[in-house]
Amino acid sequence: MTRRHATLPTPLGELLVVADGEALVGIYFPGHWHPPASDAIGIEVDSRTDPLVTRLGVELGEYLAGERTIFDLPMAPNGDEFQQAVWAMLRDIPIGTTTSYGELAARLGDRNLARRVGNAVGRNPLSIIVPCHRVVGADGSLTGYAGGLERKRHLLELEGAPVVAQARLF
Repeated sequence: MTRRHATLPTPLGELLVVADGEALVGIYFPGHWHPPASDAIGIEVDSRTDPLVTRLGVELGEYLAGERTIFDLPMAPNGDEFQQAVWAMLRDIPIGTTTSYGELAARLGDRNLARRVGNAVGRNPLSIIVPCHRVVGADGSLTGYAGGLERKRHLLELEGAPVVAQARLF
């Protein structure tokens, strides 16, 4: 198989799903902060007939219904070594919990990396299944989310995570 994309309808909006071979490489919300370039998404396929996209749709449906806590999908996000390290830490954040950019930076050995961690989190190409929505501000506030703060709040509430405060939406 080649690089391909499909639009997957969900209660959170139509997601742009990008796959390469047997692995997911991108899941993007409408209005995503860092969408892929149009020449990087490959050919268009039907979300109902592509086996990997169909499987993602099933797993997302189960997750959004509160029936799934872990995604079991092959992933191959494209990023540098630092981004890959941050994205790996995101996958280790348990459902129903949150962490902060500073805490992730401390796990990397240097709290001063918090801004760089935030940049890597913001460029996570696999929304929802690599749970960047579980990263909040140091005070627990909902801060930046490439898919929008309302979606972030929805995902955290779905997971039963504490939502302490919220940055201004407007």
